[in-house]
Amino acid sequence: MPGFLLPLLILSPLAASVILFLFAKRISARGAGLLAAGSVGFSAVISMVLAFLLLSRTNADPFQITLWEWMRTADISAHMSFLLDPVSLVMILVVTVVGFLIHLYAARYMADDPGIARFFGCMTLFVAAMLVLVLASDLFCLFIGWEGVGLCSYLLIGFWYENPANTAAARKAFYITRIGDTAMLCGLLLLMTSAGGSLQISHILSAVTTGQLSSSVVSGAALFLLIGALAKSAQIPFQTWLPDAMAGPTPTSALIHAATMVTAGVYLIARLHMLFTAAPLVMTLMAVTGTLTLLMAACTALVQTDLKRILAWSTISQLGYMFLALGTGIWQAALFHLVTHAFFKALLFLTAGAIIARVHHEQNIFRMGGLFRAMPGVAAAFLAGASALAGLPLITAGFYSKEMILSSVWPASFALAPGLALSGHLLWGAALAGAFLTALYIFRCVFIIFPGQPQTAISGRTPRLMAIPLACLAFLSLAGGFVEMPDALVPVHLFTHMLAPAAAGSSAAISPDAVSHIAISGAEAPRWLLLAGGIAPVAGLAVAWVLWGRTRPVMREVPGQAAIVSLARAGSGTDRLYDVFFVQPFRFLAWLTRHDIIDGLITGAGRMTRRLSLFFLQVRAGSLGLASAGTITMTREGDLLLTRLQNGRVRWYAAWIVAGLCAALASALLA
Repeated sequence: MPGFLLPLLILSPLAASVILFLFAKRISARGAGLLAAGSVGFSAVISMVLAFLLLSRTNADPFQITLWEWMRTADISAHMSFLLDPVSLVMILVVTVVGFLIHLYAARYMADDPGIARFFGCMTLFVAAMLVLVLASDLFCLFIGWEGVGLCSYLLIGFWYENPANTAAARKAFYITRIGDTAMLCGLLLLMTSAGGSLQISHILSAVTTGQLSSSVVSGAALFLLIGALAKSAQIPFQTWLPDAMAGPTPTSALIHAATMVTAGVYLIARLHMLFTAAPLVMTLMAVTGTLTLLMAACTALVQTDLKRILAWSTISQLGYMFLALGTGIWQAALFHLVTHAFFKALLFLTAGAIIARVHHEQNIFRMGGLFRAMPGVAAAFLAGASALAGLPLITAGFYSKEMILSSVWPASFALAPGLALSGHLLWGAALAGAFLTALYIFRCVFIIFPGQPQTAISGRTPRLMAIPLACLAFLSLAGGFVEMPDALVPVHLFTHMLAPAAAGSSAAISPDAVSHIAISGAEAPRWLLLAGGIAPVAGLAVAWVLWGRTRPVMREVPGQAAIVSLARAGSGTDRLYDVFFVQPFRFLAWLTRHDIIDGLITGAGRMTRRLSLFFLQVRAGSLGLASAGTITMTREGDLLLTRLQNGRVRWYAAWIVAGLCAALASALLA
């Protein structure tokens, strides 16, 4: 395999980013779009060539290239090295192919924005950083890409920085993800110090397999890395940053906050699945967190009115499914859902952008309506994405990826303590309820936005350059799941067979005590599970039609107590808790610092100490002066008295002797 293709894959969008930043004021809008889309498209072509070369090889060995040694000390070694295996191949295809379609769409969508060169500079830099992340064979190199996508996310969320709300959303995303990044760095340092100073992924996994790492080190490192993944993928309790990130341009939401960056946490765990499999309690925590997140986010999406925020909460919910699959041990199902989710969620965001642009940037779904007659093509694309998101059976990619997860969870067992386990039936039931809610809230949008009478003025047409990516993504959203189908329908397992070389060493890393939580293959699951997984989204569609789809809908808003609905719209109150326990105390400290309160207290204490010191110094000086003067006076008077007594006259001496003798005799007689 040509060794120059992997660096060239990253260099193409990176070079475009540098050019766009350097010549932002000189390059035209059309030139910026052409350069950005061309560079990512070139990377997509390279990805397809690499896929052909890797999958056509007779041996299953991955391809690895080391560019240079980054650092070496007596205890640490780190390299800039890339690894191409089936797992990273899946990710680079998603990043480059979906990224190219989004860049093509954005070239027309952002054509009238004066900052288009800066926008595409950030977008192409993000693609380059994401490729570094997924291709890295050293965890230090992976961390560089991890921080790079975080930086680009901050820049793109706050792209329209003239609005203070946008910059606040960018800071919020930056702060919350930095918490996870700090935890991740702690996990990397723990692995490095325990595994001989190297963070090569193969070396780490080999250390886990051979038992070089103790169970406490494995559990601690897995927990730290899980926190980093949860923050990057907006899972409980870090979910609050992603809905606010919708402040950025819609292509940003499609690329970064739906298809790629938020899935970085899923990729990290899938890449290190041997490490996590050896930590059963961490796997249980992962599965439970994913389940709670998918339910909470689905309920929150059901009461939102902003179209982009509905899709944002939907992203959080679907990421919860991926973490549930990862916690179950079926990381192949998580990657499969990652791929299909990239297709239909990018499609939904891009169609949402086309809708919002034609209704004069109105995002409230209740102020739309009647859009099917005005934009039938966009409506059909949105319906394809909504069907895939809901997982309508047989005809959508989302059904097959979600069914693979549900079938894997049912027979699983999750370790809680020695001799105590959590049945997978409970989590399966919660995930099935999440599938029902998903269909309910997304078809709520469909029935409110497209049928009925227009609620606002509709103008313009969707440009062809925006329509082409929508058509491609709609096709992938419907047909992209046919590469992996259950045996009960058609025994097609192209996706898992492609990942088989990456999973070949997994069994060696799993100890007998750590297998209780891992589900059996979906092919062995009862057929009624497939039926239940197909009925749930259809039931959600039917209920959504009854409530919002008829000529006279039963309701507009979801009924309930105002406080409950308000809490759900605010993201289950997490923002309020963060505000009380973290933001307000920090602001109080900032207020103290800004008004020099602490400095004033310190200065006042210093002045008081200085005055007390002067007072005690004066008291001491006065006391010593008085004592010294009294001593001198007494000495002088005593000296005068002795001088008077010692005057040299003999008769006075004889008189004093006689007086003393008389006094002594008198004393003796009286005694």
